[in-house]
Amino acid sequence: MSDGIRCMWMRGGTSKGGYFLKDDLPIDTAARDAVLLRAMGSPDLRQIDGMGGADPLTSKVAVVSKSTREGIDVDYLFLQVFVDQPIVTDAQNCGNILAGVGAFAIERGLVTAQDGETSVAIFMENTGQAAVARIATPERKVSYKGDAQIDGVPGGAAAVPLTFKDTAGSSCGALLPTGNAMDVVNGVEVTMIDNGMPCVVMRAADLGISGDEAPEDLEADEALRAKLEAIRLKCGPLMNLGDVSEKSVPKMTMVSAPKAGGAISTRTFIPHRCHKTIGVLGAVSVATACLIEGAPAYNLAARGAGAERTLSVEHPSGEMTVVATLEPSSAVKEAAILRTARKLMDGEIFV
Repeated sequence: MSDGIRCMWMRGGTSKGGYFLKDDLPIDTAARDAVLLRAMGSPDLRQIDGMGGADPLTSKVAVVSKSTREGIDVDYLFLQVFVDQPIVTDAQNCGNILAGVGAFAIERGLVTAQDGETSVAIFMENTGQAAVARIATPERKVSYKGDAQIDGVPGGAAAVPLTFKDTAGSSCGALLPTGNAMDVVNGVEVTMIDNGMPCVVMRAADLGISGDEAPEDLEADEALRAKLEAIRLKCGPLMNLGDVSEKSVPKMTMVSAPKAGGAISTRTFIPHRCHKTIGVLGAVSVATACLIEGAPAYNLAARGAGAERTLSVEHPSGEMTVVATLEPSSAVKEAAILRTARKLMDGEIFV
C-alpha cells in the first residue's frame, strides 16, 4: 500500500504496539498480515524498516471494532507479530495491550466518554471472553496522566483497572486441559493451565535454576532453552493447542518461592525469549496455579486466605498484583489486575 493507514501507537501495560480500527486494515487475512509485517519491519532482528522495537513485547497489534454483542462495547483482536519470522498469529491474547483498548476506543469515537470515568466492556476475540476496563475521562476526555505505577514502566500514569471473568479454558477448553493439577513431561512436574493465557508452570529448581536469574542469563543458557522447548512441544497437543512449533503459546513459567515478600517468584519464556516482566493474563494463570492443591506451585506460594486473595506475582522487573475472587469450592471466580496505558503517537503508517 502506498497510502498511509491510520493507527495509534500506544504503550499498554509493559508492552507496546500499534492500535488499528478493523475497517482501516485489509479484510483478507493474508493481506492484513502482510501489512502488519511491513509496519513492524519483520522479519528482521532489528526491525529496522518498521515500527517494531526488536522485541516480542514491542511487536504487538490491537485490531478494534464496534461490537454488536449484547453488553459489549468493542471487539478486540490481538495479533503477535514475530520479530525474526514472517509470522502474525492470533493464537494468544494479551492483557497488556488490552490495557490500551478502552482509551483507544474512546479516542476513536467507538465509545462515548462519561464525566470522570468510563467503563468499556471489551470482547477478546482470541479467546471468546470479556473484560471490563475503567478509563479515566475527566471532562469526558481520556486522560493518561496519573500516579499509578506498575513495575516495568518508569513513572506514573492513569490507572486502568481490568476485571476478567469466565477466562478459564479460554484457549484450551478447560482450566486444566489434561484434567490434572500436575503432569510429568520429560521427567519434569508441570501444571498445564489456561485461565486466560495457556501456560506451563513448573518449579525453577526442577529445571536446574534458582529462579532469580536475570532474563539475559536465562536466554544465554542454550541447554535450558532446549529443555523448555522440548517440554513445550509435548505440552501443546496435551493442552488442545495442537502443533505449537510456530505458535507463541503456551508460555513457559518457572516458579520459585517469593524473594521480595510476594506470593510467588517467576521467570517466563514467551516462548523463546525470557520476559522482562510477566504478561497480564499469564500472571492470572500463574496465580491460579498457586491456588490449586497438588500443583507444583502450590507449596511454593504464599497463598493467603479467604474468599478474596491478593497475590503478588514477582517477575524480573518487580511484581504484578492479581486479586482473585474464589468460589466456595475454592475455584477462581474472577480476577482483577491494575495496568496503565499511554498514547505515544496518532497518525498514519506507511507500508
